[in-house]
Amino acid sequence: MSVPNTNDAKVQAVISYFKRVDAGDASYLDLFDDNVKFFFPKFGTTQGKNSLVAFGERIGASLGGIWHDIPNFNFIVSGSTIVVEGQEGGRMKDGTVWPDNQVSQGRFCSVFEFSGNLITRMYIYVDPDFPSHDAERILILHRPASEA
Repeated sequence: MSVPNTNDAKVQAVISYFKRVDAGDASYLDLFDDNVKFFFPKFGTTQGKNSLVAFGERIGASLGGIWHDIPNFNFIVSGSTIVVEGQEGGRMKDGTVWPDNQVSQGRFCSVFEFSGNLITRMYIYVDPDFPSHDAERILILHRPASEA
């Protein structure tokens, strides 16, 4: 894990966010400013804690569980901004486990901005096709290593 300063309250808040999400603990909302700006692919750009709740409900309707590989996160800290690069995985409601580590890798990058100790912006960059059901794009983009 590349953590610049584990005593940094902002880094600890980000780690706490991921731990709470993995545990299904709604108290993750306590880490956010009331007017937080939020982005997730296909969900769009929104503002406010209510947006986080709506997103959680929508994505939660398709997920049976999620995990983040917190010990292997790569953190980049610049002032009040923390960027996290890592891997996640889980199980869809239909039982499909992801990533498959062939097509899907579960890689993501999230950008957090803070005011004081509260998160004021969280933009998540990830392929939302967790179980690799987007067959058209997979046929276009994915090539096994032997064909690359």
